[in-house]
Amino acid sequence: MTKENEGTRRPTHIVWQVIGEGEKAHWVRLGAGWLNRDGKGISLRMDAVALTGRTVVREIGAEGGQP
Repeated sequence: MTKENEGTRRPTHIVWQVIGEGEKAHWVRLGAGWLNRDGKGISLRMDAVALTGRTVVREIGAEGGQP
């Protein structure tokens, strides 16, 4: 996938930072991802980078990629 395609196609995944566990976890959106043409990877465009917590990539579905 090229940078040009990233700008014209809708993302297939959302990148999140997760701080905490369970019901008390706080989710912060960090960026978006697009499946590569060969289906073997995901290209990520990050608006921020997590320094703590976990980084989670979730597919966008009916819930819009919300945790």
